[in-house]
Amino acid sequence: MTGSRRLNVVVGISGGIAAYKAVNVVRALVLDGHDVHVVATEAALRFVGMPTLEAISRNPVSTDLYDGVAQVRHVSIGQAADLIVIAPATANTLAKLAHGLADDLLGNTVLASTAPLVVAPAMHTEMWNNPATQANVALLRSRGITIVGPGSGRLTGTDVGAGRMSEPDEIVRSALAVVPGAQGSATHGAHGSVAPGDLSGMRVLVSAGGTREPLDPVRFLGNRSSGRQGVALAAAAVERGASVTLLAAHLEVPVPDGVTVVAVQTAADLADAALAHAPEADLVIMAAAVADYRPASVAEEKIKKESAGERLTLELVRNLDVLAAVAADSPAGQVVVGFAAETADGDDLLRIGRAKLERKGCDYLVLNRVGWSLGFASEENAVAVVQRGGDIVMEASGSKATVAHRILDAVHPALPPRA
Repeated sequence: MTGSRRLNVVVGISGGIAAYKAVNVVRALVLDGHDVHVVATEAALRFVGMPTLEAISRNPVSTDLYDGVAQVRHVSIGQAADLIVIAPATANTLAKLAHGLADDLLGNTVLASTAPLVVAPAMHTEMWNNPATQANVALLRSRGITIVGPGSGRLTGTDVGAGRMSEPDEIVRSALAVVPGAQGSATHGAHGSVAPGDLSGMRVLVSAGGTREPLDPVRFLGNRSSGRQGVALAAAAVERGASVTLLAAHLEVPVPDGVTVVAVQTAADLADAALAHAPEADLVIMAAAVADYRPASVAEEKIKKESAGERLTLELVRNLDVLAAVAADSPAGQVVVGFAAETADGDDLLRIGRAKLERKGCDYLVLNRVGWSLGFASEENAVAVVQRGGDIVMEASGSKATVAHRILDAVHPALPPRA
């Protein structure tokens, strides 16, 4: 990339199960053209072998505080760094960083460096939520250290919750974004692209999650959307400088900082909120899974099987098509992006998508295949973006953060010039 900087990057790896994901952090930085030096703790090498890290980084791995004493390596590694990334950062590592402890090579490297420091925590939910950990993270942030994640999802064993290390592509994007002109900070090839600030001054409206239509005070008709892809789109837009409003329908994932949240429950709620907020937006992305139908009547009390009998018949009425309504009222210059989650595949998926795009009247439609184990509530996604007229303008797969940035890349050329 013309005018870009090739960085000397130190990747610190501490001893957590997420250390296996650090291999892809190193690989992405190397593929972006940077000189990557791994500093691994002894505990980290219990999870990832030194030959793997040396092969991927293309440099010897440093581990021992007393190696290379004549070259003062415990200081020189940090002095030479343009950027330090620690992934994963365990609770113990966060505590040591916060309090300036340097009982290993990684701690010495950080203290000896004036380079930007980017930290990706990873630990069990209870450890992340512990007041001591939260205080250490707050202290690190107050010093200008960039904290990436953690996300929420499956952890070691059967545990699920906050504390999952962010995906490697997200870590790399965030790390390179703190170094002006860094090679790869505007494009990551297969990892998804980021143009920091390219949405500055833009107002973006995103819907995410799944609506619920009540049957009675206890039950509802709903869907399996977690809101993960919509939230990733909101986070990506904020990262790129936009002012973002998120219409949130029963999200199962945390909302990123810097997003204005409007909570909605039903399809009617979403329609009201979307029609109220959309006219002020430059870009509208309707990623929520919206109920097509609702019960014709809602019981005031819990429906009892004793009175309902062996069969319960529900009468459903059609909801307003929110995407079509937003597209129909779209002001000049606004870009409207819809989502179509379908169980079809291949040519059938594309045929359905093109017909839906014409019917809805939006500018772009994001097609993604869903099923019992696809799309909804998963960490990854695979999509195709179809523009008005039916042409495919982009296909992407990977983490939902990566897919979010690729979607923004695809629709960005149609956006109005920044104010």
